[in-house]
Amino acid sequence: MQNPDRLPPRDLPRRRSGRHRDPLSFDSWVGTPRLVLAVPGGTGEAAEIGAQTADLLRSYRPEVEIKYGCTDGGPSLREAMDGLAPREGSPLAGIVVPLVTGPHAPTARAVEEAARDTGADVRMTEALGPHPMLAEVLHLRLAEAGFVRADRMRLISVVAPTASMTDGVIVGAAGGAEAAGAAGVTAVLLAARLGITVLPADMDDDAAMAEAFGQLAEAGCARPVLAPGVIGPELPEGRATELAERHGARASAPVGAGSTLAKIAALRYAEVLNSVGVQTPPSVDDLPAPVGSRHRPES
Repeated sequence: MQNPDRLPPRDLPRRRSGRHRDPLSFDSWVGTPRLVLAVPGGTGEAAEIGAQTADLLRSYRPEVEIKYGCTDGGPSLREAMDGLAPREGSPLAGIVVPLVTGPHAPTARAVEEAARDTGADVRMTEALGPHPMLAEVLHLRLAEAGFVRADRMRLISVVAPTASMTDGVIVGAAGGAEAAGAAGVTAVLLAARLGITVLPADMDDDAAMAEAFGQLAEAGCARPVLAPGVIGPELPEGRATELAERHGARASAPVGAGSTLAKIAALRYAEVLNSVGVQTPPSVDDLPAPVGSRHRPES
């Protein structure tokens, strides 16, 4: 009979290795560099998004120290990078993940300046977008506003759409031509989900916005919607709504904070970790000698 007071043996999960390992995993030799979130702007909204994303990230990276800093306000990026001097035996002291959906020059400059002023040994990841999960979040924001169906368009619908549902979407970018290019990829992914026309446009370029809305009108779109493909603080408050009203359209909410956004940030962190890891496979001399009856040395 088993002893009822004895605890059952604890089976620790084994980390999967090889080409099919978890993309969020990383090589143990790297250690755990601090994860710094660079949030554009310095308003109360920016700090709130940074704090929420950091909390959500801890569920994906409980072993990592996570801090956030705003590019123009407090808590600042310099505070978030404090104490990240180069460490002997470690390839990196910290990894900076910019909370932007595409190339954003002001955020990149702020990260470079903070690293230079603090002497931090950090590397900045790519932006969060373009990424299929980002298109998923934009779909959710449009559905929350009642502009599109909540489920993905898989077949031609025979049910007439309501007057509130859109028949064309502009994915708005902030950050110039490069950001608009990234928004173009997101627009293609979003169009595949919705089954309607989706175009990208730089919200800082009035001519580009007018051209995009004009293309929708030429395609027969009567209920256009502007979907800001930005986290939120990159734009002045009310900018998206003002742009939409100028072109006779409506606007959905920006991406904001959320678990999906935090997962993309965790993936960007993992990409840098894996890029600095030891990728060269061990040689035959480095492998341990085989053991067992089949591998006994010949006498």
